[in-house]
Amino acid sequence: MTSKVDEALGYEQARDELIDVVRRLEAGGTTLEESLALWERGEELAKVCRRWLEGARARLDAALAEEESAGEEADSE
Repeated sequence: MTSKVDEALGYEQARDELIDVVRRLEAGGTTLEESLALWERGEELAKVCRRWLEGARARLDAALAEEESAGEEADSE
């Protein structure tokens, strides 16, 4: 479950933190408990990023559909 703090993160903030989490996991040197906590944090950040990207895709699709609809109306006049 994503926290309210995570929901307030912008895409770039979540992406940058996710990159940091991945770097730390790849570098190793953490305990199993720390690694699991990092993994869980990374999963939450990935969800935040995915929601932002899905929202952006929906907005683009809506804008393109609106543009297409306006073009069809202009053609029929």
